[in-house]
Amino acid sequence: MSRTHQPDTEGLERQLSRAIEGEILFDKFSRGRYATDASIYQMMPLGVVIPRTIADVEATLAIAREAGVPVLPRGGGTSQSGQTVNEAIVIDLSKHLNKLIEVDPEARTAVVEPGLVLDTLNDHLKPHGLWYPVDVSTSSRCTLGGMTANNSCGARSIRYGTSRDNVLAIDAILANGRRARFAQVETNLQGLNEADPNRELFRDLLALGSREAEEIRLRFPDIIRRVGGYNVDALLPNAKGNNLAHLLVGSEGTLALSERITLKLSPILSSKVLGVCHFPTFYEAMDATQHLVKLDPTAVELVDSNMIELGRKIAMFKPIVDAFVRGEPAALLIVEFAEPDQNENLKRLDALEDLMADLGFRWGDPGKKDGGVVRAIDPEFQKQIIEVRKQGLNIMMSMKSEGKPVSFVEDCAVELKDLAEYTDRLTGIFRKHDTDGTWYAHASVGTLHVRPVLNLKLDTGVKQMRAIAEEAFELVRSYRGSHSGEHGDGIVRSEFHRTMFGERMVENFNWVKDRMDPDGLLNPGKIVRPPRMDDRNLLRYAPEYNVPEIQSAFTWSGHYGSGRGFQGAVEMCNNNGACRKLKDGVMCPSYRVTRNERDLVRGRANSLRLAISGQLGPNALTSDAMAETMKLCVSCKACRRECPTGVDMAKMKIDVSAARAKRHGLSLRDRMVAYLPHYAQKASRAAGLLNLRDRIPGAAWISERVVGMSAARPLPQWRTDVFEPDEYETSPADADVLLFADTFNRYFEPDNLRAAEAVLKRAGFQVAHATPLTGSRPLCCGRTFLSAGLTDQAAEEMRRTIEVIKPILERGGYVVGLEPSCLLTFRDEAPALLGAEWNEELGARVLLFEEFIARKHAEGSFELKLSSLPVSRALLHGHCHQKAFNVVSPVQQTLKLIPDLEVELIQTSCCGMAGAFGYQAETYEISRAMGELSLMPRIREAPTDAIVVADGTSCRHQIVDMTGREAVHVAQVLYSASNNV
Repeated sequence: MSRTHQPDTEGLERQLSRAIEGEILFDKFSRGRYATDASIYQMMPLGVVIPRTIADVEATLAIAREAGVPVLPRGGGTSQSGQTVNEAIVIDLSKHLNKLIEVDPEARTAVVEPGLVLDTLNDHLKPHGLWYPVDVSTSSRCTLGGMTANNSCGARSIRYGTSRDNVLAIDAILANGRRARFAQVETNLQGLNEADPNRELFRDLLALGSREAEEIRLRFPDIIRRVGGYNVDALLPNAKGNNLAHLLVGSEGTLALSERITLKLSPILSSKVLGVCHFPTFYEAMDATQHLVKLDPTAVELVDSNMIELGRKIAMFKPIVDAFVRGEPAALLIVEFAEPDQNENLKRLDALEDLMADLGFRWGDPGKKDGGVVRAIDPEFQKQIIEVRKQGLNIMMSMKSEGKPVSFVEDCAVELKDLAEYTDRLTGIFRKHDTDGTWYAHASVGTLHVRPVLNLKLDTGVKQMRAIAEEAFELVRSYRGSHSGEHGDGIVRSEFHRTMFGERMVENFNWVKDRMDPDGLLNPGKIVRPPRMDDRNLLRYAPEYNVPEIQSAFTWSGHYGSGRGFQGAVEMCNNNGACRKLKDGVMCPSYRVTRNERDLVRGRANSLRLAISGQLGPNALTSDAMAETMKLCVSCKACRRECPTGVDMAKMKIDVSAARAKRHGLSLRDRMVAYLPHYAQKASRAAGLLNLRDRIPGAAWISERVVGMSAARPLPQWRTDVFEPDEYETSPADADVLLFADTFNRYFEPDNLRAAEAVLKRAGFQVAHATPLTGSRPLCCGRTFLSAGLTDQAAEEMRRTIEVIKPILERGGYVVGLEPSCLLTFRDEAPALLGAEWNEELGARVLLFEEFIARKHAEGSFELKLSSLPVSRALLHGHCHQKAFNVVSPVQQTLKLIPDLEVELIQTSCCGMAGAFGYQAETYEISRAMGELSLMPRIREAPTDAIVVADGTSCRHQIVDMTGREAVHVAQVLYSASNNV
């Protein structure tokens, strides 16, 4: 809420710094990163506290209470209604207060700290055969404290209920600093210690339930998905147990701060099947839902045609969508059966097909409508389908226009008998206001996430939102539904409690808030006494929001706004936090080590948006604070593939580095790295001298002080026998393939290039070399210049290379190389940097060695005799860029050509080396910590006779430095297998 006086933030910062052990963040950049959540709102906090202990939380609360400033507890910051933004001291509980305190497998309970992530909890519970069944789509990053505060629900709430149904007790800290245990009590408080200091509070709360029983029963809709307001129905006399914890569930941090939460667990779903029901019209899908639930599924999830279409445009989802979607349906209902007996699940799947036919949907039947069921019995196929559905929000938000699907009426819930008519009438409201909506999610319980597409940068868009909200909530009320069915109240829905619940019930909510937090200390403005949901001053794009024209090295194709679309690309971040995941995939490796909001795609994107719009002060884009924000981005490119809204932070970092280089210049170290291709030829002739750095005592220490390269890390060793192509070899005009020798392999590991050339020739290909048309300096992709922000020099290098390789590509040939970060530059940065001089079609014919082999083998034109190796096992680590471009599988396919070789792909994030990142003195320790997350432990435990394969130069150096084991390029493995055949 907007405050009438400006607090003494400097004084608060000093007090907090003296009082707590954790981190205190009061700078503009840090505050800006906590000013938004996954909603449409933005409120700049007074400061941020990251407590190490619960004592830090208590101290923060005491200081805030004394100063008269509010506090806001926050977990993953993925709230979609504005619950986790406020002009307050934000207490981020996710970094340290994230422990699993206790598990009781027999009682099926767990006690957790509020910052524990749901997926992490379930990983701990899996050995016990248990899980916490509130399976929300943000499970990879949402915290149990946030889920409890929000009364989260999940896809299987038809079976397991909401968070309220699965929270047994909460040990909390009240606004006055007193501790209280909220749990089940008798109506007369019998059994509660007479000396309990909270006895009077509990008595008053239960008295409210007795006094307002009739009003509560009258006003609260009788449906599963009612999460609006305070759960005062938990206070009713003779209710299903007066569990006072349920009053805190869904209270959005406005009544108390959770210290420990006791959860009810359920047995793991050991077996399941999916039936993907296809419908020719949206209305028919909605009408069918009430019949499908009679088969007692564990979930029925909606995917509409918009989500199907957008999913097909996202590289990581397209093959999955194509696998489970048949034809062009208007809507899908994904029906899950998860009984312990798989035979029972299969019977129900058969029954589902019969029911669909009874409802009139069966492919190929002249008497039926177009539709039917795609069966998913294979667990991996099911996992892929469920993941697409879980990413529904992010898929919807992948629209590149300024108009986006906006969350404000998406959580309405109605009874299933009314669902088809309700959705049809709501669509009519959207069209009345010149827009349409995207639909997905929980059809089984009548809660469909619907987002009208609006441009909230415009006053007309905000007015549309207001009008739609008023009409939509009135429609919901006419069906006696709930206007808040999963994502809570926050700013966006709290205002409408008066309309939905009535004046008297709102006063009851106010009474609860005042009784528990009389000074309005805890997250004010949520649930009670809220601002208007359309107050433009609270929106992320406030009336004064403006991005002046800025320089960008790249063309951000398909995006709008300043910097040739740079603005639109930055604004694609919807803050949903997929980058906060702690396992699976690669994104964001530095965050997995530091757990700092700064080190996320989300954190960096927020900083960029605020900087380019002037909200962080002048020259923020080129400031030291922005450099710190970007410092731990290792340019892994994982976000390019794994961020569902496509925020390409690796490329954005290049633009930021370019702006900073123009303003401040480069350090000596940056120049040495950037200009490596220019001096490498001469340096190789002095290899013996340069390699003394890691042989003469003290030399490494001096280089660290002078250049900034860590003395703890040996540098790559220069070779004198560099790779030099034979001048009498095949002419490019006659070649099948042009071999591109990158700087790293040419000067540091030339044996890899020799092996690759030998393999290609043994396979019968005419091989020529990519050599410059003029001058003797070898060709380069420009990668080192890009890493330093020298985009003009990078473009010059690219043009030198393209001049050579373009003719063979245009006549249908291929360019083949070894280093992923170099070769894939021609698919990614080159088209965006060079415009009409280069395009993605040509870039697609610049292949990695293993891609070329896998492609030719699939075509039947790769004829190379291979024999078994002395070893029978290979461990494969994929380079980050290979993962980002989905080209790890060709390495696997290539290795599998070798007889009797078992190939294991190590599931890991970034190795941590990331070019020069791992060599820098200030990032050396972070680099090692990234490697230790999963890659190095797996290599150390592998059999000593297993081959470790890694195609990235950086990866190979990191592996040998950290484990002592040599890693080799796939070309070396194939070369060895083709010897003596």
